[in-house]
Amino acid sequence: MAAAGSVLFLVVAPGAVAGLIPWLLTGWNEGLPPYRFPVRALGVALIAAGVLALAWAFARFVMEGAGTPAPIAPTDQLVVGGLYRFVRNPTYVAVVVTVVGQALFLVRPILLVYAAGLSALFAAFVRWYEEPTLARRFGARYEAYRMAVPAWRPRLPPWDPEERS
Repeated sequence: MAAAGSVLFLVVAPGAVAGLIPWLLTGWNEGLPPYRFPVRALGVALIAAGVLALAWAFARFVMEGAGTPAPIAPTDQLVVGGLYRFVRNPTYVAVVVTVVGQALFLVRPILLVYAAGLSALFAAFVRWYEEPTLARRFGARYEAYRMAVPAWRPRLPPWDPEERS
């Protein structure tokens, strides 16, 4: 059930935010003048990295958390493995990276504006809903994790749950 719920949520939420809305904004048509190959290649690399990171992060919810990223079907366990060892919000980062990649590949500045708006929206949602919810649900374990792993920029080296913060 967790896997099916995660796939459904992946298609509905990130699929709409990083797929449907950018398509509505651009029709997947390129802007003019087209960027040179290195910029477009960077766009493709960012899209691929974002999509792979999103899939990997969603898989952690099933494997580690026995639940989904959807607020209506949360995990039983706090998810702190995989990409979550580097950054607390890899799904949001992955969606924004994907949209920035689309902007570079398609030469569509509107997608950069959209990515900036998404970043602000995600930051507000995390700050005012997710963090308080996770703190209530997982208590001291979440607080230790929150103190050790940055919300938006990757931590190097990755966090080890056994380490002292």
